[in-house]
Amino acid sequence: MTAPSSAPAVRPHRDDTVLGVLRSPRLLTREALAGIVTTLALVPEVISFSVIAGVDPMVSLVASIVLALVMSLLGGRPAMVTAAAGSVALVIAPLVRAHGVEYVLPAVLLAGVIQIAFGTAGLARLMRFIPRSVMIGFVNALGILIFMAQVPHLIDVPWIVYPLFVLTIVIVVLLPRLTKAVPAPLVAIVVVTVIVVAAGLDVTTVGDEGEMGGGLPGLTPWLVPFSLETLGIILPTALSVAFVGLMETLLTAKLVDDITETPSRKGKESWALGVANIAAGAYGGIAGCAMIGQTVVNVKIGRARTRVSTVVAGLFLLLLVTALSEVMARIPMVALAAVMMIVAISTVDWHSVRPSTLRRVPIPETLVMVVTVAVVVATDNLALGVAVGVLLAMVLFARRIAHVIRVERTVEGGAARADDGAPGSAGPGRDASVRYDVIGPLFFGSSNDLVEHFSYADDPARVTIDLTRASVWDASSVAALDAVGTKYAAHGVEVEFVGLDERSTEFHGRLTGRLGS
Repeated sequence: MTAPSSAPAVRPHRDDTVLGVLRSPRLLTREALAGIVTTLALVPEVISFSVIAGVDPMVSLVASIVLALVMSLLGGRPAMVTAAAGSVALVIAPLVRAHGVEYVLPAVLLAGVIQIAFGTAGLARLMRFIPRSVMIGFVNALGILIFMAQVPHLIDVPWIVYPLFVLTIVIVVLLPRLTKAVPAPLVAIVVVTVIVVAAGLDVTTVGDEGEMGGGLPGLTPWLVPFSLETLGIILPTALSVAFVGLMETLLTAKLVDDITETPSRKGKESWALGVANIAAGAYGGIAGCAMIGQTVVNVKIGRARTRVSTVVAGLFLLLLVTALSEVMARIPMVALAAVMMIVAISTVDWHSVRPSTLRRVPIPETLVMVVTVAVVVATDNLALGVAVGVLLAMVLFARRIAHVIRVERTVEGGAARADDGAPGSAGPGRDASVRYDVIGPLFFGSSNDLVEHFSYADDPARVTIDLTRASVWDASSVAALDAVGTKYAAHGVEVEFVGLDERSTEFHGRLTGRLGS
């Protein structure tokens, strides 16, 4: 018999921890390359978003550096990319047009404070109320928006752009079949850039999207008075920035949770976003949130799993903005557009729109998904689409659950049972007893017609209403039960309510008889 080896077992490196990545050259290379590819995909969007917001491109780039690094250190969702985002730019733009860019700083600082309060109060748990159909609509709409944002780079351009576009697609699609050591998008971007520079081709580059500076600005100066008037100007924008940023960030965190099959700390992510926005406002000048498309690049294409990738992304962006600004300016937009189009296609949940899936999924859930997509695409506002989708889902759910309540009538002594106690049916003798079993949740949607389920004129002098399989959730339900008791009293019938759980008993006892007629 061979003696067991005394050598300690070699523990495999975990690819979802920073320490595991730092100990493994292979994992470290994967995370670093993912961060570099993500940065290259980030730059043109950040610059274009700065144009939307009405601020200098350098403001958005520097803010993105701060956001990426701070969130890498403090955030609750590793590998998620945070930068100056389009949704925030859309919210800030009206403030800049109406009052000037100097009001952006106080608005961003106030938004950061709101986000910190949101996170520390534990309100991120509200994310659990976003239905799966809304989440799928959010993801599908995101893919559509990312794809549509790239289309202008392929319209009214020199013919040479199209071969470069095809070349980028071919490299990104086919290279992973040969090797995954280097991210295919990075190889494609480098190859196409070298071809354009070497051949002197006249195509649109990153530098054409906005001026590339060679240095960093200082702290953002405060240029507005400390006054209630200033607060009145910035408060609506600050609230919008705070909640739009939180919504997109938390939805993106949930998406990454699903992709990586790992949990995130969404409360921590919320207050960390507030801290990062305060830092970005003070040194940069604009707010941001999770960048969904770039996060998909980092996690799906780059296969990143830790904070190392986002630290590398922030540091590489810093390098591009300072020492390598001229190199960054020469990257062809067609290469970046092709990469983002592939990201968009991979982002869409194609299973959700297959005919076989649509036949199985309930129509209300499909409707919620379609409406969410339609609102997002029509408004370019992911947060608005999610809000409308959640509201519609709530209405449809309330309508559906309002019809699940059931009342069963039983005559004491083994008499036949008649479901729903149809009024007007032949009743037992007045010396008998009747029990009604109420089954289902009682709330405003289901309790409004509760009074119609009882045979007031036909029932004997003693009636028991058993609520063991029901729960009382609101004042409408208490009022409905009071109305049932009142109708029985008018017929000289003694009614007893039994079976309520402790919470429902306390709630019913507090309100019964006090809600008026």
